[in-house]
Amino acid sequence: MADNSSTPLGRLDAASHADLIETSRSFFKENIYTRAEPILNQLAVSGQGTPAEKAEVWHMIAVILYDRGRFTKAIKTFRRALEIDPTFTDASVGLSIILNDLGRYEEGRQVFQDAQKALNRKSFDQDSMLKERLASKHHELADMYLSHNRWDDAIEQYKQALSILPGKTDLRLKVVDALAAKGELGQAFKEIRQIVQEHPAHHGARLKFGFMLFQSKRVADAMDQWETILLRDPDHPEAKEYLRRAREADETLTEL
Repeated sequence: MADNSSTPLGRLDAASHADLIETSRSFFKENIYTRAEPILNQLAVSGQGTPAEKAEVWHMIAVILYDRGRFTKAIKTFRRALEIDPTFTDASVGLSIILNDLGRYEEGRQVFQDAQKALNRKSFDQDSMLKERLASKHHELADMYLSHNRWDDAIEQYKQALSILPGKTDLRLKVVDALAAKGELGQAFKEIRQIVQEHPAHHGARLKFGFMLFQSKRVADAMDQWETILLRDPDHPEAKEYLRRAREADETLTEL
């Protein structure tokens, strides 16, 4: 990997520019920020590259600033990336996360709404790659909320991702997890039951449904779900293990 951080400031030829971009990416991905930063600063000063490349440069600089606790400057730098390319979703996520960390929740939510509008203007409905990218960022943000027990925000972000890619059953299962964690068991059961009805061959959904039933002391109903999985896949390891435990629990209750 070449290190061209000593290249003079100013206009770069195409080969040097491409090499600096790739080198900075490599250092950035390896979290070697002290090596990435001078190269990124040089690229920012040169002002060369496509809008996507320039937005990526400012985004990486913003992440480094955020990592060092320089939040105000990081916010300005994320916004600079989005001024160049409003559809650069990595910058949208980074800016949303830092705003949420600072308790500026409405601003963070607005960032995603603005990103959605920008993508709509970019023939979003015809670009499956953009759909996947934005949905994955909503998913990423939702997982972060879930890890901090912010159930409503997590559910909102999962549903935002589903509004873009409604066929993602795994995202619907994440909504079920968030609802259950929040204590809305009735709604969680309604959602998981509907998923199983719509996708009867989805083993993950049926496995989760069985586990939720088991936790609710509905052992026979839980066993029925896992037995249904084993009818389709007799060697399914999790279904076999859950069924074994359920039978043991059922026998213990019977003995009592």
